[in-house]
Amino acid sequence: MEVLREKVEEEEEAEREEAAERAEWARMEKMMRPVEVRKEENTLKQETLRDLEKKLSEIQITVSAELPAFTKDTIDISKLPVSYKTNTPKEEHLLQVADNFSCQYSHLCPDRVPLFLHPLNECEVPKFVSTTLRPTLMPYPELYNWDSCAQFVSDFLTMVPLPDPLKPTIKKEEKVLPKKYTIKPPRDLCSRFEQEQEVKKQQEIRAQEKKRLREEEERLMEAEKAKPDALHGLRVHSWVLVLSGKREVPENFFIDPFTGHSYSTQDEHFLGIESLWNHKNYWINMQDCWNCCKDLIFDLGDPVRWEYMLLGTDKSQLSLTEEDDSGINDEDDVENLGKEDEDKSFDMPHSWVEQIEISPEAFETRCPNGKKVIQYKRAKLEKWAPYLNSNGLVSRLTTYEDLQCTNILEIKEWYQNREDMLELKHINKTTDLKTDYFKPGHPQALRVHSYKSMQPEMDRVIEFYETARVDGLMKREETPRTMTEYYQGRPDFLSYRHASFGPRVKKLTLSSAESNPRPIVKITERFFRNPAKPAEEDVAERVFLVAEERIQLRYHCREDHITASKREFLRRTEVDSKGNKIIMTPDMCISFEVEPMEHTKKLLYQYEAMMHLKREEKLSRHQVWESELEVLEILKLREEEEAAHTLTISIYDTKRNEKSKEYREAMERMMHEEHLRQVETQLDYLAPFLAQLPPGEKLTRWQAVRLKDECLSDFKQRLINKANLIQARFEKETQELQKKQQWYQENQVTLTPEDEDLYLSYCSQAMFRIRILEQRLNRHKELAPLKYLALEEKLYKDPRLGELQKIFA
Repeated sequence: MEVLREKVEEEEEAEREEAAERAEWARMEKMMRPVEVRKEENTLKQETLRDLEKKLSEIQITVSAELPAFTKDTIDISKLPVSYKTNTPKEEHLLQVADNFSCQYSHLCPDRVPLFLHPLNECEVPKFVSTTLRPTLMPYPELYNWDSCAQFVSDFLTMVPLPDPLKPTIKKEEKVLPKKYTIKPPRDLCSRFEQEQEVKKQQEIRAQEKKRLREEEERLMEAEKAKPDALHGLRVHSWVLVLSGKREVPENFFIDPFTGHSYSTQDEHFLGIESLWNHKNYWINMQDCWNCCKDLIFDLGDPVRWEYMLLGTDKSQLSLTEEDDSGINDEDDVENLGKEDEDKSFDMPHSWVEQIEISPEAFETRCPNGKKVIQYKRAKLEKWAPYLNSNGLVSRLTTYEDLQCTNILEIKEWYQNREDMLELKHINKTTDLKTDYFKPGHPQALRVHSYKSMQPEMDRVIEFYETARVDGLMKREETPRTMTEYYQGRPDFLSYRHASFGPRVKKLTLSSAESNPRPIVKITERFFRNPAKPAEEDVAERVFLVAEERIQLRYHCREDHITASKREFLRRTEVDSKGNKIIMTPDMCISFEVEPMEHTKKLLYQYEAMMHLKREEKLSRHQVWESELEVLEILKLREEEEAAHTLTISIYDTKRNEKSKEYREAMERMMHEEHLRQVETQLDYLAPFLAQLPPGEKLTRWQAVRLKDECLSDFKQRLINKANLIQARFEKETQELQKKQQWYQENQVTLTPEDEDLYLSYCSQAMFRIRILEQRLNRHKELAPLKYLALEEKLYKDPRLGELQKIFA
């Protein structure tokens, strides 16, 4: 610190000498000028000042009518504790020390910005920055999510297929014939000059197009180029510095408190550091930040690099090597013996800030009003808290084509807690293609649904979770004329089914796709290899040409063969022109076999195979029809889900789960009723009657009998009153229901559907009330005699009515 002070004093002395020399030269030059010139200069200066004053007076500053987000009205300071409104004597002392330190710093470093030492709090009371921190024992890995931006970055990555360098290139060899057998090519009658001119013209067109594209690209790059920031390096921001050494931290790093993201100390976004503080001390950075924070040494025990404010025993020590440390400890032990009594340290006052308490609702909100918008170049990211939107929307990413963000390219929406398991919706505005992504658990086992319209028989692709389906369907592709399905893990080894449809036959009556399906023209099915069958008997593909009445089969190829067997069946009418029944003829089966077998040439085998294929064709057509019905069911279900967009609520979320809330309220009501019953049993039933007698007087036999009779008579009358009250309510409800039924009979013809619904609802509620009153009345009639006998028995056993016991004894 002394070296720095001497250096600053030398620089100030040199500046003062230079300023004195300039002033002397100016004074001598002024004396040498004529008086007239000085007058003209004064006149010009006055005119310049008047012009400047006139221009400044014309400037109008528009004050925004909007108030800042943080005002006195936003915080009720009356509920704040005393530590927010006043300072303790120790805090006042600390503020004086801070003011003294700030004055010395401003004197020694006049070119640097003032220190951030004691800002005003919400009560406009100055508080030292170190006392605003409240130390915690919670380790920082539980507070921040270091990989929070990994998912967002992954959304912008694209995979580009690369050529396989190991894949060999196969070239076909061409046979070269002798020259005497070659055919002479025809003579070329085209003008070579015209061809060259055409080539030059095309090259010029391509060059102009390339130049135009280059200029357009340069113009876009110039428009996208960031404008120079006038406030670069002038903004002040506070962030968190985590030093290495403790809690197994390998290296120093920064934490942005706004986002919770971590950054290296070598990051170029951090231009420099003015000061550091924690809950114990305050340090000033005395190092040069010309290379941002890359060359800074964060050794807070070095007073040359970090000037500390408070001299405390717990300040950071200078980092030394093991040799220096071992040599210093032995020599300083004796010197420090006499200095233990001198305590010049200043303990930091305790934090005046209350412990931060975040309610579950505020923690779930995550940001003010539960919404946050982040604007990027050609993109906008919106975030919402869970359950804030009724449809479960929690995030939306919108990408634009231009920098003004007017032309939308695509929209991605993320959802949570959806009952239909919808997780992501991707909308491409260019192609108008919508893609819905689902989590496992959908009733129809949906994984992905891509479509342009929700109308049936349109272009769409539906992917399923095949393990959740019985038929093993993985994907279904549909167009107005085709439907393609992909399977996996089926016992019949079916892997592919493609159905082609013809134009639908028009009917006079209104018909739907279910009652009037599209006519099937062709069905193509492919199968995986079945190892239990020979390759020449294992069908690889079969095609049902429904319109042409043909069936084509292609079998799997053996590993030692290059061709596969094929067979085609011709379906003819079962009777000829004379009415004779046709069973099977040799020309109805055309086959190509790699290794011919005798039994396959027999008509019986071919007839049985054709009958089996007819049954399979009928089954395949039925399955295609069921697939069409399933698509209609999925579309109807998706429309209902989008209209309802019901959200799932955990059973542990008692504030949102209505069933859990009703159950909890019912339990609380039962506990309250039980408490009232216990209180009622604990009441003194003789207290009102004993109050009529003189206190402390012993009851006579006549008085005991009279008290017993009065108590029983009063209890009997209360039971009768209660029964009459229930009976009166029962009769009142019955009469009102009869009046309502009579009114309905009189006005039944003119009632609207809404009135009928209201009438039915009233009747249902009235019948419920009447039934409850009837049950209470019957229960009261059953329990009243028992309660009377129980009270009579208690009176006989009551020690205060001992004379009664003598009478019955």
